[in-house]
Amino acid sequence: MKQAVHPKWYPEAKVTCACGNSFTTGSTLPAIQVDICSQCHPFFTGQTRFVDTQGRVEKFQAKQKAVAGKKYIKKKDKKILQEKREREEEKKRPKTLKEVLLAKS
Repeated sequence: MKQAVHPKWYPEAKVTCACGNSFTTGSTLPAIQVDICSQCHPFFTGQTRFVDTQGRVEKFQAKQKAVAGKKYIKKKDKKILQEKREREEEKKRPKTLKEVLLAKS
């Protein structure tokens, strides 16, 4: 069996949470920084709160505010509006060669 294949084991590795809680455990790292632990996790505390370290909740809420004022058009209604625009454009186009020549001069 090969020697020195496994990383060094730290039986007293200190784990520190963002909330300030710390405890010891075994690990291949001497110190570990975590964002959430059992002392501050909503599942264990029973408190409803957002656990967000990358701003995902705020980003989602900002999108919801931006969309709140907009009106959405159904796909069927969009198609009807597009057809109406096309009909209006068709009416504006010259129908004969004579009309085309008159428009150029």
